[in-house]
Amino acid sequence: MRLLIISDTHIPKRARDLPEAVWRAVDAADVVVHAGDWVEVALLDRLEARSKRLVAVYGNNDGPELRARLPEIARADLDGLRLAVVHETGPATGRDARCARDFADTDVLVFGHSHIPWDTVAPTGLRLLNPGSPTDKRRQPHHTFLTATVTSGELTEVELHTIPPASRV
Repeated sequence: MRLLIISDTHIPKRARDLPEAVWRAVDAADVVVHAGDWVEVALLDRLEARSKRLVAVYGNNDGPELRARLPEIARADLDGLRLAVVHETGPATGRDARCARDFADTDVLVFGHSHIPWDTVAPTGLRLLNPGSPTDKRRQPHHTFLTATVTSGELTEVELHTIPPASRV
């Protein structure tokens, strides 16, 4: 099972659209995960229409229309892998321990908010992933997104992708 993991798209405030590399990854993915901060509902409609399966949450920049359609925390069983998605996890200091406590029944937690790519494993085995942002890099060197594979309940082939400046819209 192929995953695309994105967050903090902020469309149309930070970009007119997702970069073409992200749309290609949407088409190739079995599951698209979005960890919030859509900003406008049009992107949700487009991702729902184009994705085979979408697991998504709202973020702090998302208004009532998005909050009415998306949960604060989403959970999914992906071939035996227990996935949770949330927008905010609090400060980086203590994040692994805090999330391991709060998401004890989870194998992988995807989060956003910081626009900073993150990939750690808590002492409990919880994997924490933040894909950064494909449209708003803030102080990061690149716009980014993640892909991964799930096989028999195991997350493998986690890859951080950077988006070249020429391919952004």
